[in-house]
Amino acid sequence: MTAAPQPISRLQWMLGTLSLPRSWRSGLGPIIAAVVLAAIVLTAIFAPLIAPHDPLTMNTVQRLKGPSEIYPLGTDAYGRDLFSRIVTGGRISLFIGIGAALVSVFIGLIIGLVSGFFRLADAIIMRLMDSLMAIPSILLAIALVSLNGPSIWSVMAAITIPEIPRVVRLVRSVILSAREEPYVEAAIALGTSMPKILWRHLMPNTLAPLTVQGTYICASAILTEAILSFLGAGVSTEIPTWGNIMAEGRVYFQIKPSLIFWPGLMLSLCILSINLLGDTARDVLDPRLKKREA
Repeated sequence: MTAAPQPISRLQWMLGTLSLPRSWRSGLGPIIAAVVLAAIVLTAIFAPLIAPHDPLTMNTVQRLKGPSEIYPLGTDAYGRDLFSRIVTGGRISLFIGIGAALVSVFIGLIIGLVSGFFRLADAIIMRLMDSLMAIPSILLAIALVSLNGPSIWSVMAAITIPEIPRVVRLVRSVILSAREEPYVEAAIALGTSMPKILWRHLMPNTLAPLTVQGTYICASAILTEAILSFLGAGVSTEIPTWGNIMAEGRVYFQIKPSLIFWPGLMLSLCILSINLLGDTARDVLDPRLKKREA
């Protein structure tokens, strides 16, 4: 008998393929993804030491220069070092991605615990979450940034708010199943306080799915920030991010395509690495996949 087909992962969907070899997802692939992501993160952390020039310093005499010993990736339309801007821009993009993932998971976890355990609160909370999910996330993000002005915190809030309902629904589904377990009923019968039941007995059940969901949110937040910045509705254009760098370079794409290629490559490698690690974490943490493989 042939094995049952595996579900298509997010990474497979992005690449437009029908399958990824199991050896790649569980062996060499995650290792390469971890190394690439670690290199990007370390480069962003130590950007002030790695960048050879100030990413904001303009030099119109050196505008649109090609790669050289002084400028490893050349310069942009304002004579700024492209390599320094890409390295520094990674700090903002990663900060927004990681920050949005942590905040949305934390808030979604608390609301999801309450919604899944208390039936009366569930009806009210889920209607609010459904209302938020009915609004396209990119349009909501653009509206919030337009109201509050372009800044890092506005973009992070605009990305985080649409992600919270998804986390709430995930946590709620786990709690609805876990609260019927005998050990939870025993804790209630023994008079254990509600906060203790929620945090000690129910919350640990959500850690595995939240870990996978957090990686997806992080990758999605980095991509959304780049989209907003590319559309001119993201972080202020004075702040270098991968999206801002590509937005400025699109005018000169025919003259110098590297202005979009290099930041786009960094963005793609970062998102693909996070998604591949998320898929690997899902394979490891989801017991249903282990049973299916057996």
